[in-house]
Amino acid sequence: MARHSTKTKKATRHLTPTTRHPKSSVSITPRQREILRLVALGHTNREIAGSLGISVRTVEVHRFNLMRRLNVRNVAQLLRQALQQNLLPRNFGTK
Repeated sequence: MARHSTKTKKATRHLTPTTRHPKSSVSITPRQREILRLVALGHTNREIAGSLGISVRTVEVHRFNLMRRLNVRNVAQLLRQALQQNLLPRNFGTK
């Protein structure tokens, strides 16, 4: 459990309190942005829930709202759209 907490801290270290990226036309909440980053890192709903201290159902609702807001149907489309909308940095996930 502590391992996921450390990963979460590293993954969310660069989060800002703003809800809209300067170049994005889509507005998402800071929590949605945090969950989006963890999804992009490959975390499961259960891992995200445990790391953030929220229920799996709450994670599912945030993911659903993100997907609805970006008008996508699966995680691959979600990540592609998030990159296109500048909700994730272009180099996200690369070393």
